[in-house]
Amino acid sequence: MIKRRRVLSIIAGAGLSVGALSLFGVSALGKPQTWQGVAWQGVALGANAQIILDHENANELIKLALNEIARLEKIFSLYDKNSEISQLNKNGFLKNPSADFLQLLSICSQINQRTNGAFDPTIQPLWALYAKSYASGNAPSKTEITNIQNIVGWENIKYLANEVSFKKHGGAITLNGIAQGYIADKIGELFRKNGVSNVLINTGEISALGKSLQNENWQVKIKNTDKKVELNNMAIATSATLGTVFDKNGKVGHIIDPISGVPNSKQKQISVISHSAAIADGLSTGFLLMKKKDITMAKGDEEIIFV
Repeated sequence: MIKRRRVLSIIAGAGLSVGALSLFGVSALGKPQTWQGVAWQGVALGANAQIILDHENANELIKLALNEIARLEKIFSLYDKNSEISQLNKNGFLKNPSADFLQLLSICSQINQRTNGAFDPTIQPLWALYAKSYASGNAPSKTEITNIQNIVGWENIKYLANEVSFKKHGGAITLNGIAQGYIADKIGELFRKNGVSNVLINTGEISALGKSLQNENWQVKIKNTDKKVELNNMAIATSATLGTVFDKNGKVGHIIDPISGVPNSKQKQISVISHSAAIADGLSTGFLLMKKKDITMAKGDEEIIFV
């Protein structure tokens, strides 16, 4: 369920373009003459990231946020062989997991239930199979898929305060379908604790606190649509079936159905607006595999935007 989204634009006037994100109203140096804040740009868990903050202690607060991003990447990054998730996947167990790891697994469990199993981080072994097979120029065989499916399923992971483990040998998870949102939430918590009321956090998912630099609600445009949404103490996450693909022709999407074992998206692109970026992130991933009527039943208080 690894995602690489280039589908959201942040709107506030006219100006700077950063990858697929357009931040308007900020000069190329990140500071118009009337603004005393900071626009930081970088990467978080492999996705373009931004923090837009107008505060007298902006530089110090940005440093705190970057330290928090680095700390969380050491927990959730699949690309760091020493991260908690990498150690779990390598050894089949993880002793004394961090509170953040356990908290995110708990959120995953809730979303797995809400989506009737469509969102399932234990899909990682299947994802790895598809990635390896298509790198060799072929789709995986039905036999290979069936063999791997035996170790996929949220019921096959066990997490307690002192240990996380898999019930079957070869199990593995990916949190790339939700960790970016979780990091946005944690950065938002950090800013709130430091007295910040207005900030835009983009870690691949967007969390908006308060209002923009123009004292208006933060505005976000969703790519492939003419839709714009306003955010104030809310978050938005978008997942697209072809946001990442396995094949060279760009036709085999990266969202794999944990039940059938094949890329079987029912939706092309979905955005979810929620009070939590983590919840929006996880739901937007799982909802791609669900029919509209089932999404409507599972969405709860969240707002859904279909493309």
